[in-house]
Amino acid sequence: MQVAQLLRLDRLDLSLLWGDEALLAQEISGVTATDLEDPARFLQPGEIVLSGLVWCDREGDPVKTDRFVSALREAGAVALLAGEETHGEVPAELVDACRDHRVALLAVPAHTSFRAITEAVYLRQWGELSRRPTDHYALPENVRVDLDRALERGASAGELLDLSFAHLGTPACHLLTGSGRTVARTATAPELPARRAVEAVRGRHGTTVRIEADDSVFDTWYLHLPEDGHVPPRILHEIGELIGRHRRRQDRRTEPRRQVHEELVTRVGAAYGEANGLEEALRACGLADAAAYTVVVAASGHAEGRRDAVAALTEALRHQPSVAFAAAGRAEGEAVAVLAHAPDPGGEVPVRIREVWPLLHACRPGAALHAGVSDPVHRPADLRDALAQARYALAGARATAPAASVARLADLADLGTLLAGVPADVRAVYRDTVLGPLLRAGKGSYTTLLDTLEVFLAHNCSWARTAEALHLHVNTVHYRIDRIEALTGRDLSRLDHKLDLRAALLCR
Repeated sequence: MQVAQLLRLDRLDLSLLWGDEALLAQEISGVTATDLEDPARFLQPGEIVLSGLVWCDREGDPVKTDRFVSALREAGAVALLAGEETHGEVPAELVDACRDHRVALLAVPAHTSFRAITEAVYLRQWGELSRRPTDHYALPENVRVDLDRALERGASAGELLDLSFAHLGTPACHLLTGSGRTVARTATAPELPARRAVEAVRGRHGTTVRIEADDSVFDTWYLHLPEDGHVPPRILHEIGELIGRHRRRQDRRTEPRRQVHEELVTRVGAAYGEANGLEEALRACGLADAAAYTVVVAASGHAEGRRDAVAALTEALRHQPSVAFAAAGRAEGEAVAVLAHAPDPGGEVPVRIREVWPLLHACRPGAALHAGVSDPVHRPADLRDALAQARYALAGARATAPAASVARLADLADLGTLLAGVPADVRAVYRDTVLGPLLRAGKGSYTTLLDTLEVFLAHNCSWARTAEALHLHVNTVHYRIDRIEALTGRDLSRLDHKLDLRAALLCR
């Protein structure tokens, strides 16, 4: 691995303070971290040196600095990577000393750990050792130059794929997400439906390479070639690294868009009278003047709930290229998306979300993943009501399917799913008020009465079927129901009282 290649790793965010082309072309043999004033005896030729500059005085001591850099040069170090955290920046006298002694100098920002740099070097070296050692299997120099130029000018992922594989006859290659969305494909690659794409990524046929980037399990990218051995491993590794750089640059470019999405979601959730600027927020997101809007709310049961929910919801909506949307997280740990689309009388938007939802859940099957979808609204002013609908539907989804599901208001077709949308504290008060001592006692005969009530209502208040289900004499059932009515003040011959008790049981 060369110093220049380390510098190009976007995830490390290193900056070149001094170093010419010849110095940056030097090969890195290892890494040493030190803050000794004279580290020469601990260094080996070809190493990069990581230093937090603790040895360097804030006021600056040119003699001490010159002695440190001189030791690096004499030991054969190929570069100094200086941390900015200690002094806020790399001192100017250190830059001058590195220039005088011809030692390449790179700045390490406070958010980049020395461990990340060390791992980047040794993982790259390990990867090169584990692949075919001959230079015949590396990307040709002219191809690497063309790819770097294409990356700098902002080429799309599809262009980069075609350019990467052109010298190999452009084999079929797909760039896929874990849920089967095709991000890009080479000109020779056929269209791949989402379910088949998921099978390809997780199957045993072909070659699949994960793209290293700052992503979540729901939107991770994979290079997939259906034919094994068609592309030498080292070339595929280098192409994957290039696509990773493209992904990280793309994510950085979309950061301003994320901020306007958060602003829109905040305004949609604002109280009545506090949602000023909603239309301006829609316009900033490119969603103004749509024929219809739909709100979707998602939640994940994973530890990183909010981040996962936003990633999953965003990925689900990217499966629908015809729908424009803005998505962001809420303080409650949920993700909210506002969709702008054509009139949707047949409910096509929620249907398409439901189709892809199981594929998303399969990316992390151990965690719950739910979503609620509102009915379409036609005015920005109605978006707050749509958000309330979506959150209510989300509560229903959680109540009906513990693992993963998507629900809309039309799915709230029974009392259980209806009550799921009622706030938990309200349900608790209602339950305690209606069931009274049947709950407060918590054991003994009262627990028996509670079980009897549940079975009695489940069997449509049939004395005989309740007695059979509980293996009791019917007179015993009559006695227990009389006790329940006396304790709760409800008459189980009345329909409204039956509904009261049934609802209270569902609120447990």
